[in-house]
Amino acid sequence: MSNKAQNTHRPKARSRASALSRRDLFRIGMAAGVAASMGAGALPGFAPRRALARVGTNTEGIAPPSIEELRGIARRYFLRISDQDLATYGELMKGTIGSYRRIAQLQEPKLPVKYPRAPGYRPSPEDNPLNAWYWRCSIKGAGSGILKGKRVAIKDNTCVAGVPMMNGSAVLEGYVPDVDATVVTRILDAGGEIVGKAVCEDLCFSGGSFTSATGPVRNPHNPKYNAGGSSSGSTALVVAGECDMALGGDQGGSIRIPCGWSGAYGLKPTWSLVPYTGIMPIEGTLDHTGPIAMTVENVAVMLEAIAGKDPMDPRQGQVITKPYRKALTGDVKGLRFGVVKEGFGWEGASEKDVDDNVRKAADVFRNLGGTVKEISIPMHRDGIHIWNGVAVEGALAQMVLHDGMGLNWQGYYTTSLVDHYGRARRAMADNFSDTVKLVILLGQYMADKYYGRYYAKAQNLVYSLRAAYDKALQEVDLLIMPTLPMKAMPLPPAEPTLAEYFTTALGMIQNTAPFDCTHHPAMTVPCAKSGGLPIGMMLIGRLWEDDVVLRAAHAFEQAKVYA
Repeated sequence: MSNKAQNTHRPKARSRASALSRRDLFRIGMAAGVAASMGAGALPGFAPRRALARVGTNTEGIAPPSIEELRGIARRYFLRISDQDLATYGELMKGTIGSYRRIAQLQEPKLPVKYPRAPGYRPSPEDNPLNAWYWRCSIKGAGSGILKGKRVAIKDNTCVAGVPMMNGSAVLEGYVPDVDATVVTRILDAGGEIVGKAVCEDLCFSGGSFTSATGPVRNPHNPKYNAGGSSSGSTALVVAGECDMALGGDQGGSIRIPCGWSGAYGLKPTWSLVPYTGIMPIEGTLDHTGPIAMTVENVAVMLEAIAGKDPMDPRQGQVITKPYRKALTGDVKGLRFGVVKEGFGWEGASEKDVDDNVRKAADVFRNLGGTVKEISIPMHRDGIHIWNGVAVEGALAQMVLHDGMGLNWQGYYTTSLVDHYGRARRAMADNFSDTVKLVILLGQYMADKYYGRYYAKAQNLVYSLRAAYDKALQEVDLLIMPTLPMKAMPLPPAEPTLAEYFTTALGMIQNTAPFDCTHHPAMTVPCAKSGGLPIGMMLIGRLWEDDVVLRAAHAFEQAKVYA
């Protein structure tokens, strides 16, 4: 069929403005916009300036859209609307814009900032040998509590009021939060001292430790190697002894990866056990935050301090907290461990010394009184594919298109972050890391070409994946596999090829990422060294049984297998 023939069957844009009466404008108008104008004594198209003035002054420069702007929006949504009709739509919008102006005048609630602090400082390279500190400060909390005397580093995707936050990205540089994240307040309420912000990877989208705009974070065991990401600075500082514990974040393994490569204990809690309020998200169904420390006891005490219900976090429904330190008995008698066959032997990724050492470490639980057997969960091999389906389009929608917060949920929106990041990303998009650029390009392609079908299907498949793990966890109490298929990778050159870049940034998440989708608690435990580099064993438990995971990790720690 010719283009000419095709065009004859397409409906033509037509003008309806001339046929609209005042009654019509009221009947078809947006309710809020018309109501605002009616309340001011005028209808859209009739003395709009007077009407809008009564609604509110233009305190934030909110201007009505021009015909050119409306024309561009119409094209973007495949709408064929005449300029005459666009002008009428523009008149209808003016009343609603008055509501936006009124919103601008109203005082929004803020997360509390309870403890005094000075802004701190950026440490010199001499005082920051691993390049793990982004900012140093000293914020002292309550005079007593379970974290009294503990020095805590905060991952730099987390708001600490008055302290600069970069989230690893040049795009966000210069942002200073005006609120404390809920977890920050809980750490301070428990008596902890916040001693600084730890470097994280660019918008937290890397498992390597070389994407931050401030430069690579170096592995404490060998500075030529990756510390692991994205909670790279948090883990390096803990291992180096520059703090007692640190807050990390985990969407694809970002607590467990650096702890596995740098030799620390890191827990990705059950999803929503620890509130995410005041932390910059990536994808709401993947976002986790949790503790990193050099002892299981410090992980447990920090979890006690930060876990629990927060009405401002929409991720939370029922939240089950427990006295986690009481689980640290040093005993695993009666616990059943399943060594997951599919977690080993990843073609092109797994290293034999890693697989061998994790199997050997699993046998320690048998010596401690547990039972250990190999089990098979075939769907585990599909977990990374399901995570990709969720993470790419999901991160594009929340982290990029909707400026770090997303829409369609009730909870606390960090508006100062939305404003700063929203302006900056439009002006500085070329400064995004290559991992974020990949998310933008692939995510938008999939959305344009397939309309979100594969994101939707991946989210549906999460239920099947969770059911596969849950079925195995009826047979055993804990799953075991290598945290990562390989030991820490060398840091790439200053100007890596894209192949080097992406292998080092995302080539290690095969075992960690699936549990961000399914929300099971998962903890990495340092279990051996090879070639001077740590190897991590991952323990995975049933939903809300973080205490059982900690119990097993503590028993292994007490066996002193890892030096």
